[in-house]
Amino acid sequence: MHILLVEDDTSLAAALCKALRQKNYAVDAVTTGNEALHVIRTEKPDITILDLGLPDMDGIEVLKKARHYQPEIQILILTARSDIEEKIIGLDSGADDYLAKPFEVDELLARLRVLERRLGSAKTSLVAVGDVVLDTTTNMVSMSGQNVELSRREYSLLRSLMENVGRVKTRSVLENRLYSWGEEVSSNALEVHIHNLRKKLGSDFIKTVRGVGYRVNQL
Repeated sequence: MHILLVEDDTSLAAALCKALRQKNYAVDAVTTGNEALHVIRTEKPDITILDLGLPDMDGIEVLKKARHYQPEIQILILTARSDIEEKIIGLDSGADDYLAKPFEVDELLARLRVLERRLGSAKTSLVAVGDVVLDTTTNMVSMSGQNVELSRREYSLLRSLMENVGRVKTRSVLENRLYSWGEEVSSNALEVHIHNLRKKLGSDFIKTVRGVGYRVNQL
């Protein structure tokens, strides 16, 4: 899951990036509205966490343009503006949720889980495909009732595929969900993760769509 954080408070941004990466999110941060719109146009993150008080343009303007560029993106407003009128303006301008500062990270994570469920076919925190069950709340995976130990990126990759069961996910889309900017990615990294998942979940669980990408079929 690829998250774009738009926050000009660098200390807060660093803390949030650390917390989100610990929860298996690929997260990138920018400090201005223009940078945010460029990323949204070119890289199409799944979720954008948007501060309204940006140095170069009002966050509401960024919100409206982001919604125009990418109608399906999930946008969570994160701001010190807690006035009810400001909240209504944000939601009416296209925000999917609104979180006022100060806030607890656990509340932010809970709201992100709700937004994630809107992106895929999953409707609850438990995503089941055959005997494999993935819990997005605890980040645990089990098969036939037995826990399966996965690395952070194996979990993120499996989650992206299972939440979009039956849909082909391209190599570039999957890599964007696994790696943040600046991380070195070897040419066969994705294939290694797929190989490891097949060893743990069965060779037929993840299908290769030659020349396109990968998918998990409903069993």
